[in-house]
Amino acid sequence: PAMSRRVVRQSKFRHVFGQPVKADQMYEDIRVSKVTCDSSFCAVNPKFVAIIVESGGGGAFIVLPLAKTGRVDKNHPLVTGHTAPVLDIDWCPHNDNVIASASEDTTVMVWQIPDYVPVRNITEPVVTLEGHSKRVSIISWHPTARNVLLSAGCDNLVILWNVGTGEMLLALDDMHTDLIYNVGWNRNGSLLVTTCKDKKVRVIDPRKQRIIAEKTKPHDGTRPIRAIFVADGKIFTTGFSRMSERQLGLWDLNNFEEPIALQEMDTSNGVLLPFYDADSSIVYLCGKGDSSIRYFEITDEAPYVHYLNTYSSKEPQRGMGFMPKRGLDVSKCEIARFFKLHERKCEPIVMTVPRKSDLFQDDLYPDTPGPEPALEADEWLSGKDAEPILISLRDGYVPIKNRELKVVKKNILDSKPPPGPRRSHSTCDSDFSQPALEEVLEEIRALKETVQAQEKRISDLENKLCQFTNGTD
Repeated sequence: PAMSRRVVRQSKFRHVFGQPVKADQMYEDIRVSKVTCDSSFCAVNPKFVAIIVESGGGGAFIVLPLAKTGRVDKNHPLVTGHTAPVLDIDWCPHNDNVIASASEDTTVMVWQIPDYVPVRNITEPVVTLEGHSKRVSIISWHPTARNVLLSAGCDNLVILWNVGTGEMLLALDDMHTDLIYNVGWNRNGSLLVTTCKDKKVRVIDPRKQRIIAEKTKPHDGTRPIRAIFVADGKIFTTGFSRMSERQLGLWDLNNFEEPIALQEMDTSNGVLLPFYDADSSIVYLCGKGDSSIRYFEITDEAPYVHYLNTYSSKEPQRGMGFMPKRGLDVSKCEIARFFKLHERKCEPIVMTVPRKSDLFQDDLYPDTPGPEPALEADEWLSGKDAEPILISLRDGYVPIKNRELKVVKKNILDSKPPPGPRRSHSTCDSDFSQPALEEVLEEIRALKETVQAQEKRISDLENKLCQFTNGTD
């Protein structure tokens, strides 16, 4: 009778199959950063792969068009604006040409990456966000609101920014008593989950600046914990037991005391980075320094976290990028793609569900978040929430042409000049007539328009050239 109970669980993901790409589809000769921190060092989207690299003196990352596989030219331009190592990078979910970087130099920078490969290093960010007093190790874009970016630093501070104006929206400054390990948004970006060296997992409503739930020691061990939101607002954690075995846990906010599931895995000291795909309800666990990726399906029935399989390889991973759903090849039934960093290269790993049919498998590909934001930054700040705007992948996803991120700083000249005699020290000659000033401003305006027109023309030509050269590959 014991045997008959072991019914095999039905799941279309029981046979997820991982394999590395062919040798010529890797990105070779990249000096991956050696900085010790538990960030993933790699960020990917349907157009680009970005990797934090070693760089003398400052901090840099490299951005490669996805199709540029093979050996990377040693003179390939870098993104180099930080004065100290880059610790984290994140592509904007609503604009595939915009990426943010966080650095040991205490700043966050947001960059516009052109569709063509530039000739020189990119050294000018679109905007620099200054507000942290120590190194910034975590950044994460809001999933549904345009231009909202979160950063967390070693000053135990979480800051939310409006990248479109360069302003700080919110600072969550007295919530964490120690180093923040990770921060994650829920699906509509109304809540945050954070883990901290003080051994607490906190769920925060950032706009009310309130902790709405917390759990002390979800895992008893002393090593870092990670937490992410999964479906239905549940929370998935990875950590260590008192005997330093690696564990995973699943928690319900309404009853944070007892885990829904708690499983031991193995003894290894690498922190497990969880990557979650909401469409398939699969969590992939990649340990830094591990050579494997374990994956689990999360369901509503016991034991709730179901082990699926392990992708194993010989080489340990230094970091890992995770492709958003719209960047996958639906014709090959690809349900996830990882970008595994080695010491000198980046190796894509493809996860597929083998199917016999060539037709679009709509059970594998429910509509998924697309590139359109559902809210503006100020709508979100004022209390509105919106679910991601979904797109169908039936005909595959074609990346959108380069859209420029425009930063409109609030004009400090709009505020009234200070009263009193201080104005006489102005370097502006008081005999300078109003009409003359108007004329100069008009001239500047005209020049600006010319420059913008030229920029557009150059960009169009570069795109044409790009199409022309891509066509001849």
